Amino acid sequence: MNAANWTKSSFSSGGDNCVEVAFGSGETVGVRDSKVVPGPLLAVNGEAFAAFLDGVKRGRLDRTA
Repeated sequence: MNAANWTKSSFSSGGDNCVEVAFGSGETVGVRDSKVVPGPLLAVNGEAFAAFLDGVKRGRLDRTA
């Protein structure tokens, strides 16, 4: 994932809470904190990442407690 093209979230406002994502070779998707470029990073397969995004879009990951 080191040579991957990382993209910052469009919801990042330039503040301290920025997330970047990269789509690597095959089905690997990387997620990292833009303030800590050398690492760590989370690498998941494309299917798991798609399920995560679906859960976010549907509000299933909201923490109300």
